[in-house]
Amino acid sequence: MFATPLGADAELRPLEPWRAEEFFAHLERGRDFIGEHIGFADAAKDLESARRLLQSYADKAAADTGRLFGIWLDGVLVGGVLFRVFEVAQGRAEVGCWLEPAGVGKGLVTRACRVLIDHAIRERGVHRVEWQVSSANAASIAVARRLGMAKDGVLRSYSVHRGVRQDIEVWSVLAPEWGN
Repeated sequence: MFATPLGADAELRPLEPWRAEEFFAHLERGRDFIGEHIGFADAAKDLESARRLLQSYADKAAADTGRLFGIWLDGVLVGGVLFRVFEVAQGRAEVGCWLEPAGVGKGLVTRACRVLIDHAIRERGVHRVEWQVSSANAASIAVARRLGMAKDGVLRSYSVHRGVRQDIEVWSVLAPEWGN
């Protein structure tokens, strides 16, 4: 089975539809925390919708337009990272992340995103990797900084999450800048 170590006690693996029960249990444990900024916490409200969400990313993986990976800590799914957008022809990808409280503060997302960005740039020839984040999500903005991304700007009042309009910050790193 494919797994990338993220430290002695953590690993990154594909998050596929056959893991829907584990994924749903993970979302249930961290739903309020995850859902504060991440929309799919609300979209996967039961086992079937969790399975559909995972299937949508399996379909993206098959089409080479996106991919979902889980982060396991001591054998328990605690979060994940994804290529929300993956456009090789345009040389552009967008990465994102989420964690339940048990995974916070351990550097897991930063290490996992480095794996994704490195793959996109070094193996797939992507020129630009983006990070879009609510201006209210300080933890996610800190990850973008740790990854060496530059803030491109703010899309004011860009999206609605849980009925509230949010500003979205766009961060990016370009292939020539990626030295990790």
